This record gives sequence, structure tokens and C-alpha cells, in this order.
Amino acid sequence: MKPTSGPEEARRPASDIRVFASNCSMHGLGHVFGPGSLSLRRGMWAAAVVLSVATFLYQVAERVRYYREFHHQTALDERESHRLVFPAVTLCNINPLRRSRLTPNDLHWAGSALLGLDPAEHPAFLRALGRSPAPPGFMPSPTFDMAQLYARAGHSLDDMLLDCRFRGEPCGPENFTTIFTRMGKCYTFNSGADGAELLTTTRGGMGNGLDIMLDVQQEEYLPVWRDNEETPFEVGIRVQIHSQEEPPIIDQLGLGVSPGYQTFVSCQQQQLSFLPPPWGDCSSASLNPNYEPEPSDPLGSPSPSPPYTLMGCRLACETRYVARKCGCRMMYMPGDTPVCSPQQYKNCAHPAIDAMLRKDSCACPNPCASTRYAKELSMVRIPSRAAARFLARKLNRSEAYIAENVLALDIFFEALNYETVEQKKAYEMSELLGDIGGQMGLFIGASLLTILEILDYLCEVFRDKVLGYFWNRRHSQRHSSTNLTSHPSLCCHQDSLRLPPHLLPCHTALGLLFVSSEPHPDILDMPSLHVAFPSSPQIKS
Repeated sequence: MKPTSGPEEARRPASDIRVFASNCSMHGLGHVFGPGSLSLRRGMWAAAVVLSVATFLYQVAERVRYYREFHHQTALDERESHRLVFPAVTLCNINPLRRSRLTPNDLHWAGSALLGLDPAEHPAFLRALGRSPAPPGFMPSPTFDMAQLYARAGHSLDDMLLDCRFRGEPCGPENFTTIFTRMGKCYTFNSGADGAELLTTTRGGMGNGLDIMLDVQQEEYLPVWRDNEETPFEVGIRVQIHSQEEPPIIDQLGLGVSPGYQTFVSCQQQQLSFLPPPWGDCSSASLNPNYEPEPSDPLGSPSPSPPYTLMGCRLACETRYVARKCGCRMMYMPGDTPVCSPQQYKNCAHPAIDAMLRKDSCACPNPCASTRYAKELSMVRIPSRAAARFLARKLNRSEAYIAENVLALDIFFEALNYETVEQKKAYEMSELLGDIGGQMGLFIGASLLTILEILDYLCEVFRDKVLGYFWNRRHSQRHSSTNLTSHPSLCCHQDSLRLPPHLLPCHTALGLLFVSSEPHPDILDMPSLHVAFPSSPQIKS
């Protein structure tokens, strides 16, 4: 095949594959579609191009598949800080109700639900408390509130707190917030409730955190009447160290601190960051604890929800479950549902919660951002023999009482550095594009502009082949409709035939006759009738 000359090459349309191959920046196309006949060299180049394109497409498919699996990786880092927010510290006495505050009315309403007492056992139990039995003609109150019972009969921090210091400065009950948990009436230090400013620390080590001394008040502990799941056999307090956004679940996550010991709790802050779907399973949407939520105002705008936490989600899930099963909530649960009565506590709420915890039916994903505290504990006995008499005089208690009831708790940061645990995307979109670009350059020597060249060529092909076909077909139909084929001897005057020009008889062998668009109204204007003869020899009349 003879090579195409320059002028002939220039006359080729842009949609011609040879023109595209000679100008495209993609390697190899010029050797495949170049001038010349089919040869072994051209076949080898075609095979190389096809193999390279197939390998490139395979690599791209693998990279896209890996990207769509949404892998993640976890990065652990340790950072330093000059100031850290001190965590919230929740304290609960293991004994939920004080014996000196229980009344016959309390036993009548809540004795069976809380203590497992039969009505016939109430007098004996009151005598065990050192109280006189109910007088004859005793009439219980018509209503009873469990929350009020725990608020009145629970241990008071004013009586338990013997000494309190934060960073060496005195503190007191006013620095604690009352909160109800499953263990009853508890107290939270540095809760940040009601917009209170959060306390911070600028140094680590003992003496730079919370240092308190507590009296557990064993003389107020209820007697163990019978063995059941709710009966406490231990003495001391439960402590949970948590962030201000997270509600305390102290009955499950609390640390036990025993009287007669000073307990040191060294903390290290950990900031956790997880990825949302599809890379991870974290969530930031808070669960409404109300089973049937209602608008907070007449306009129906939702009230601001607290930040999502894992413990908050579980507590809201338990609240919704109990509200659905029993139509009420336990006194420590959030929401607007009415508090359960003692009978509802016994017959419905407690069994429902226990069954729910056994089944673990709450599906709560990890929060996308959270703060937790790693803890290390150590203990020493108090008081020493040398300090027993001094503490007895200072606290106005006997040495035996101090050994059985007094404990000390020191909570501090080990250092002002903190750990970050962060989930990151293992494969970003930019890395996917970079890999595709690298494979494209390696196998086919192309770039993004090459793709634009291919798209531009496809547009040229569509315009020349598809649109050109329809345009030529329409043009030919329009041209044929405006031309007539007729022999001159067959033409006659319009007034004699009374026929319009487009209905004049035609002879198929004489070609097309073009009739002027403005004929004479009466006769056919012969000079305006142009005969278009074919290129065949002229017909003689």
C-alpha cells in the first residue's frame, strides 16, 4: 500500500482513525494505525497495545475494588499538653439507704420491692433497725415516690465528706452534683452541670488532683435480711472516673474503694476517634430516651440533645425498653416517662432490666469521638499506729471507728501527656487517582489529556458518521422533493390541462425537471422550466 501523501493526509476527516493515531499522545497507536500495509511489525505493535490496555484495566479494577472495601487503619500517638481538663468523679456509697431514715411507710410501700420483705416481717425488721414497730392504726400515705425515698434516705455527702482538696485548695459538698444511679443517690465532682466551669490541672502526680477523705457510715448500713441479687455484702464506696459528657454506669464500671485504706488512682487521658460508615461503625446521633418523644415546645422544634456516648446510648436504650414493657421508668433513668411505683419496680422494671442485660439487646455503636481514662490503682493502710490517735482527735471519732469507716482517695494525672487512638482511612481518593495515573503512564503512556483526546475523537466520529448520515439523508430527500423529471414534448399549457406544475406528467428516462417557484398563473412559463439531464448522451427530438 502506497503511503499517503501530505495533501491527501490533510484531506482526511478528523474522524479518520489514522489521523487520530498520528496525533494522539497515547503510545503505540501511531505504529498500529500508521501508513503502510499489514505487516508482522504492525501486528506485534497491535498485540503489545492490546496487552498493555488489558493490564492497565485489570490494575484499575483491582484498585477500585480495594477502595470500595473501605479499609481503615488505627494510629496510636502520644501528645503533650500544658493543661488538661480534670475528669468527672462519681462516688456512691455501696449502701443505698440509711437505716435511720427508713419509716414504716417506706417499708409498707417499698419493703417488698427493695428489701424482699413480707408485710408480716416489717415489725421484726424495724426492731433490727433499732426502731419501734408501726403503732396500732397506722395508715400509709396514699401515694409514694421512689425518687423521693432515695433522695431522703440516701447517704448525705455533708455527713460522709470529712476532708476535700483539689490541687491543694479546699473544696466541699458545693463542688459535687447530686445524681441518681442504679446504686441510689450518688455525687459527681467536676460534672460541669448547669454550665459550671470545668476544673483543670497543670501538673501531674499526687497532690495535683482530687484528694478526699470519706466516712462510709457503717452504722447506717441496712441489715442483711435474706440473700438476693440486690443484697450488698461489702462495705465502702464505688468510684467511676469518666468524661463530663458520659453518664456514670457505676454499678457496672465503678471501682471499689475500701475503708481502712488510702487508694491512689493514677490516670492517663485517652482520646479516641473512630470513622463513620462505610469505613467504620461509629455514630454521633443521640438516642432519645423517651419511648414516644414529644416536641419540647408548641412549634415542635427539637430540644438540643446531649453528645452521643456509648454509656448514654445504653442508658437511653434501657429506658426505652422499660418504658415500652412497663409504661414507666426507673428513678435513675432519663426522660419524661413517670417513675415506676414500688410494685412496678418489683414485678416489671427489675426483671426487664435483668433480662435485657443478659440478652445484651442494645446495639450501640462506638461514638465517633470520646474520651476515656486509663487507671492504675495502689493502696496503703490507714491510719498508722502513729497517726491513729491524731486522726481520732481531729475527726472526733474513736480509733476503731476510723479503721472501720474512714477511707482516703487520691485521684491525679500520671503526667500531662495523653494518648490519641485515631482511625484513619487506609486508602484515600487521592491515592486511588494517583495509582490509576501511575498505571496509566506505565502501561499505555497516557495521561488525563489523553482521555480528553479520545473523547474528542469519539465526538468527531459521532458528528461525521452518525449526524452526517442523517444530515445527508435529509438533504437528499429535500432535494428530490423539489425536482421533477419530464420530457419537453409532454409539457402542455396549464390552462388547457388545468393541472398544477407539480402534477405534470413525467417520463422516467428524461431525468429531473426543476420548476420555478413562481409560475405564470395561466400558462406554464417554458423559459423558467429548467431540464436537468443526466450525463448520458443527449436525446435528440
